[in-house]
Amino acid sequence: MRYLRHPPPWHATAAGLPVLATHTISQVITSTTVWLVGILAGLATLFLTIGGIRYVMAGGDPAEVAKAKVAFRSAAIGYGLAVLAPVIVTILKSLTGGP
Repeated sequence: MRYLRHPPPWHATAAGLPVLATHTISQVITSTTVWLVGILAGLATLFLTIGGIRYVMAGGDPAEVAKAKVAFRSAAIGYGLAVLAPVIVTILKSLTGGP
């Protein structure tokens, strides 16, 4: 019970530091969307790099060129999803009646 009446000095509210918490579901969804876009863009960039390296190192081998094209296609899909993620979340919010 002592902790509830007198928080320790390292406690965030006692030290005057901001508490890293959200107050609404909308904030959680927005934060998750930002993280999701970042992860998708990072993975798409990784696939683009892998595809470029495979294409350069293919040396005319049709099988390696095909693998590079698959990596390029995966990167394009990743970038497309990263661009569309906020739009999809906005549509879902409007369908569920969220703000």
